[in-house]
Amino acid sequence: MKRTRLNRRTLLQGLGTVAIGLPLLEEMTVTPVLGGAKAEVPVRAFNVFFGLGIPAPLQNEGFDGVLEPLKPLRDKLLIMKNVDHVRCDMPGINAHYDGASAAFTAMPAEGTAKAGGPSIDQLVRQHYHPEGLPPGMISTLIAGTFFRRSRVVRYTHSFKDDGTPAAAMQEKPSDLFSRIFGEVPSDSLDPRRQRLSRSVLDSVVQQAQYYTGQNSPLGKVSRSRLQDHLDRVREYEQRTIEFEKKAQQQQQELPVPPKSKLLHGNEADPSGQGIDITLEELTTEWRLMADLYALAIAMDRCRFGSITFLAAGERIRLTGDYEYNGEKRFVFNDAKQLKASGDKGCSHEWWHQFNEKKSNEQLRAHAHMKMREVAYFLQRLDEQDAMEANGKTILENSLFTISTESGDGRHNDVQRELSGVFHAVTGANGRFKTGEMIDVKAEGLDAYNELLRGMGVQRTLGPEKRDTKSVDHIRA
Repeated sequence: MKRTRLNRRTLLQGLGTVAIGLPLLEEMTVTPVLGGAKAEVPVRAFNVFFGLGIPAPLQNEGFDGVLEPLKPLRDKLLIMKNVDHVRCDMPGINAHYDGASAAFTAMPAEGTAKAGGPSIDQLVRQHYHPEGLPPGMISTLIAGTFFRRSRVVRYTHSFKDDGTPAAAMQEKPSDLFSRIFGEVPSDSLDPRRQRLSRSVLDSVVQQAQYYTGQNSPLGKVSRSRLQDHLDRVREYEQRTIEFEKKAQQQQQELPVPPKSKLLHGNEADPSGQGIDITLEELTTEWRLMADLYALAIAMDRCRFGSITFLAAGERIRLTGDYEYNGEKRFVFNDAKQLKASGDKGCSHEWWHQFNEKKSNEQLRAHAHMKMREVAYFLQRLDEQDAMEANGKTILENSLFTISTESGDGRHNDVQRELSGVFHAVTGANGRFKTGEMIDVKAEGLDAYNELLRGMGVQRTLGPEKRDTKSVDHIRA
């Protein structure tokens, strides 16, 4: 049977001016010739950051400890142990800042608003797209759930050559949705104008009906995939709208001065004393952000960028029952368990109190939760819907570098605090080993430059003249 060949960009234009995007359909790929070259997939690089870190001794427990939520993905990940960011120490500034700036750049910060140089994802982007990405694509997508404001490098993790952010941070679900798809219908948030409410999908409804209908040039499987995709966009749009409605209602009901309930911008934590938040509030926002970001990647709206789950040195007073795989693991109540208020009652303090000779029950629960939420995002890109032309998932085909700020949360030993910083990477379409934990015993610069070499990038991070160490044992 003859199959219609469609260009993805042409089909995107046919679906209207709103950037709805599409999953990869059969008609968009060239049928591979028997014995011919492998089907090509896009080169992608993303940085995944989580705040406060995992003390190095806990990393040594592997998947039997706080890394347990990553276990279902163990065959898709390479865990790199003993990565050293000590060169990034800035006298007078603690590792929340130093380590966060070092993540994905391996260089000390330049001032309070700039990293020390470009991040991994941006060097990969420049190498493969020196003239810019194709029209209609987001050059760099930066998003995340965080509340700690001071110093940009605490929460932004994609940087240009001069150390400035590679794009604006999208920190609200509505802003992220708008960046990916177009505007969230603002009138839908106003009950008086509900009858005028329009979805971003309304602008492409006729074209969508054509491509999903009986006269579509697409095959049955592709029509079904397209319909599922549009349904998913609608679902995420409605979730975003409901999230915004709830946030508005909460803010209207709060006394003055208000307690922080998923506020953003300078209102999030103006005094630096931390915010009160429930686990449900935190994970509901994060998972919506993670779903939207993953869908943007699956639609090929973006190939480079970063996503953050809680800023470096984040100060939250978390409450709520923590469950994993249907089992209640812990009850978060930071202020009560710390017997303190303000910043001293925040989960931040568990890292300062870490002691390898003690149980560290509270820290373990928080770190386990962070890994659960990081895994949630990664798993969105390792599902059947994320399968690509070469038979691998987006997660397997892309370079995801996962890291944090510190290998030890105590501020009394720079060598210890900026060594043993947790790192994990994906295979990047067979370029790097997976299914292993490797003790790299190397500077972040050497590890990152090995990742760049593995990606075929000629540029390197760091000073031109320095003794380097080979980390080629992470290569496949």
